[in-house]
Amino acid sequence: MYAALDIGGTKIAGALVDERGTVVHRVELPTPARESTHRMARTVDAVIDALSATPVWGTVRGLGIASAGPVDTAAGSVSPVNIPAWRAFPLVESVRAHPMVFAGIAPVLLGDAVAMTAAEHWLGAARGVDNALCMVVSTGVGGGYVLGGRLLPGPSGNAGHIGHISVDLDGAPCVCGGRGCVEGYASGTAIARYAVQAGWAPQPGSEPTAAAVAASARAGDERALAAYDRSARALAAAIAGSATLLEIEVAVIGGGVAQAGETLFTPLRRHLRAYAALDFVRGIEVRPAALARDAGLVGAAAAARQRLLDAGEGVTRTALAAGG
Repeated sequence: MYAALDIGGTKIAGALVDERGTVVHRVELPTPARESTHRMARTVDAVIDALSATPVWGTVRGLGIASAGPVDTAAGSVSPVNIPAWRAFPLVESVRAHPMVFAGIAPVLLGDAVAMTAAEHWLGAARGVDNALCMVVSTGVGGGYVLGGRLLPGPSGNAGHIGHISVDLDGAPCVCGGRGCVEGYASGTAIARYAVQAGWAPQPGSEPTAAAVAASARAGDERALAAYDRSARALAAAIAGSATLLEIEVAVIGGGVAQAGETLFTPLRRHLRAYAALDFVRGIEVRPAALARDAGLVGAAAAARQRLLDAGEGVTRTALAAGG
């Protein structure tokens, strides 16, 4: 059994996940995002308390943590943009100090988009694929890479942060400090903002969301269709760039914006044919994510499982080298 935590701006979830990737027990508490560092840490502790009260807690052999970022996996710290109280917060150290976390279990930290990538590679749309890019397209845009059949989080855990690569050198300034970033065109927020600027309006009493824009696009509204086409074009440019650099075979798209279905995927595939022009990237396939609500938890468990497997392989190699 593997324990998993998924920390975001609205909820802190925990789960026990078995060897097949099945969530066998799940708990969730609201994130006190605007409260103190101490209150945030105590909420994480409360989720661990609830998990440790289950009869199978004694079978836990690894613990993974998926967190909104930025993260620093080398330092074991997190600085989530939407949790102001946590800046360089030593999350791994805090979790390890919980009295119910067994000695010898070192928590594995990864960003939420990298966790989604781990989950999709283990059980989802990237299963069996050696080279893949997995993206979360929601309020923000994030991602992660699988290369050579293994998750590649990078030295600080932020590899695949594709939402903040530029697809327009003269584009609008981004909150990250860059210009023309993918997130400024492809996120749910960007889709709704562009549609409104083009003259689209939601139904009376409704909020201008990407989901509302998608509904209008399915009804044939040209302004809504244009907003999704613009998003799809930015995503296609980013995916084609990644494929050209890294020979990605599959791009998996998840997150709230992907729930628009073919409203997003049809123009995305069309634009990708134009951007992925070189012979070795023309065959790149775009797939919708297979896992939804629990992708972060399953991905965190997958990372903990992989560490355990790697440790076992290391022991075996050492024994072989010693003639054991």
